[in-house]
Amino acid sequence: MSVHSSADKRHAQSLVRRMRNRRVKSQVHTSGRKFLEAIKAKDQAAAAECLKSLQAEIDAAKSKGVVKANAASRKKSRMYKLFNKTFAKAE
Repeated sequence: MSVHSSADKRHAQSLVRRMRNRRVKSQVHTSGRKFLEAIKAKDQAAAAECLKSLQAEIDAAKSKGVVKANAASRKKSRMYKLFNKTFAKAE
């Protein structure tokens, strides 16, 4: 037990924020897995759709402060590079 009631409130708020951040991160990781599965299956249409949704989720996580700006840019850059490398010969 804490001495101050404000400490109890801050702890409760931190737990709520932690769960919210975990949910956002989990959505980003799930979209990333779907994108990588589409890349492994060599399905360009599905990979393009997954990449679009992955980019939107990374940007949303960045705007919420869950992911830092440079980390979000790095993740998007790596995914686009993988997409372009995989399907460069197909075009």
